[in-house]
Amino acid sequence: MAGTLQHPGYSEGSLRRACEQLPCRELQAGSLLALMGQPEQCCYPSIFIYGHRASGKSHVINVLMKELELPHTTVSCVESVSVALLFEQVLLSFFGCNAVSQLPRAPSLSDFVRLYRQQASQSPASQTRYIVMEKAELLRETDAHLLPALLRLQELVEDNVTVILLSEIVWDQFRPNTGCFEPLLLHFPDYSKGELQQILCQDRHPSYSAEFYSSYINILLGVFYSVCRDLRELRHLAALNFSKFCEPLAAGKAKETDTHKLWKNIEPHLKKAMQTVYLREVSSLRWEQMQQTEDNETGALRGLSAHTHVELPFYSKFLLIAAYLASYNPARTDKRFFVKHHGKIKKTNFLKKNEKTSNHLLGPKPFPLDRLLAVFYSVVDSRVAPTASIFSQISSLVTLQLLAQVSHNDQLDAPKYKCAVSLDFICAISRTVNFDIMKYLYDFL
Repeated sequence: MAGTLQHPGYSEGSLRRACEQLPCRELQAGSLLALMGQPEQCCYPSIFIYGHRASGKSHVINVLMKELELPHTTVSCVESVSVALLFEQVLLSFFGCNAVSQLPRAPSLSDFVRLYRQQASQSPASQTRYIVMEKAELLRETDAHLLPALLRLQELVEDNVTVILLSEIVWDQFRPNTGCFEPLLLHFPDYSKGELQQILCQDRHPSYSAEFYSSYINILLGVFYSVCRDLRELRHLAALNFSKFCEPLAAGKAKETDTHKLWKNIEPHLKKAMQTVYLREVSSLRWEQMQQTEDNETGALRGLSAHTHVELPFYSKFLLIAAYLASYNPARTDKRFFVKHHGKIKKTNFLKKNEKTSNHLLGPKPFPLDRLLAVFYSVVDSRVAPTASIFSQISSLVTLQLLAQVSHNDQLDAPKYKCAVSLDFICAISRTVNFDIMKYLYDFL
């Protein structure tokens, strides 16, 4: 039943405390407890928990391990840059410094298994030991034998130990090609809008009523829920913009029940926050400073895009411009825009009568790499050789999410991309390199 956790192996007090810290995740916590079974009994060797970012995976595990006082160690696969660090952390948590000192300088998997088995025989576990692997998808990039060994570590070390893998990708994309022991699967779905409302309302400011803060969260989710489901991001935005929401109350211009006035005051502010704070164009401290006066805020926001675009390398700006042109111009117009001696092109042939919908309304279209480079060499002033630097800058733009790769990773001969920036964004970039992009856009002829 929602709101309660029940398990015969643990005290009601510890389960109640755990449940209070897991709003909207009681069902997943109950399923995990059922998979873990009795603390004294031998648990299943491995459990695979998957779900999107900020869906509560790590939080549920940490709360259960802490409140139920289960022997465990949490290993971040981001911090454990080598297999040796992973082995050291596991041995240190379960058996102390003496076990770590016996580990060779460059330990192999067999060294770790042998030492673990030796230490476990000297101090057998009275309860199941848990090894929690956060960001477990990074294990795919390590030794091919490590992941299959972790999935069946209980059998290898002959100890009551369970490995819990936390991942943002599904098991079908995680499974090694060579085959391995299949773990139990547990899915953490995204929070619904109602669940986010319930969780965020727990951060209520003590100076205001619960109804007032709930109405603020409802307004915040009405603006951001369609573009952001990340609980940590939404919690950050709620804390950052609450002072602006309370301005009419502090000035005596509205009461807590005047929802319409409060909405009119905060609506333009939240729209600007969507374009700045969520995209990390400004720091939280600078955003709070911009809230002091409306004039300062407007002036600061005007300079955001230009400041951000200066950080891009020179040729990356032209690559992004070329990508935008390739996304929003039909391919048949490239000759008209970029070939100097293209001859006469009749207007009736160039502008089709049945093209009534703007390409900007239809959104960006994918384009191949060779077309991107052709447009790039046409718009850049100086002659640029097709070096590895140019291709690496394309990869950097994809990493920065300014370009989106729409073709599959194994399609190396003709990868396809889409431009992921707005018209205002690309116009600001064009101004920094003195390029009039409006003359080259099909929709604005």
